[in-house]
Amino acid sequence: MALIGIDGSGKTTQAYQLAEALTAAGHPATYHRNAGGRRWLGRVAHRLGRSDAQSLLGRDGMLLVESVLRWLAIAMTLLGGLCTGRVAVMDRYAACQYASLRAHGGHRWERMIRATYRLFPRPQLTFLLTVEPTEAYRRIERRGTDHESLGFLAAADLAYRTLPEYPTFVPVDADLPAEELAREIREHLNAWLTAGNEPTATLPAGAAAPVTELVPLQARP
Repeated sequence: MALIGIDGSGKTTQAYQLAEALTAAGHPATYHRNAGGRRWLGRVAHRLGRSDAQSLLGRDGMLLVESVLRWLAIAMTLLGGLCTGRVAVMDRYAACQYASLRAHGGHRWERMIRATYRLFPRPQLTFLLTVEPTEAYRRIERRGTDHESLGFLAAADLAYRTLPEYPTFVPVDADLPAEELAREIREHLNAWLTAGNEPTATLPAGAAAPVTELVPLQARP
């Protein structure tokens, strides 16, 4: 299972809680953060007198390094799930890399990156945490550990919404307080489990996970 969305949407907090909810429901799960290394490379860039990772590696270089690091992180997560039999709750997944490529203007690399990521199965559930870019910007500035421009956050939001995988995502309103957002995600999860679905550690490469129609938040009375 995966949680995706722009920076500042609350993916990490909600992924931890989703793993706990699955475990409590009798499906042992483990949280995994599939980072692309941008923040770590940014710190390296600062030590070398550069403003950020992109100024150190160039836009295309940063996108390719990020794609490789995220690929390795996802591969290790899936391998760990096979070895332990525990459900993997992903904080970021392949869709995050496709959105990053689009938001950074790296469209020419998308076909190649998609080909390398095609090895990975589609998550059984993918929650897209939707948040207004201005709210995401405020949260990032408040935590004070990194920085994203409002323009980039808006571009990333659009990138997620225009991905071909978008119809398979379960959108949840991440503008809500964290407690309410967690409750919404649990409600979607319970509906999915009640429909007779069973979380699995992983699926065969290239297999399409069953998609259960869940009612989007905006359609609720």
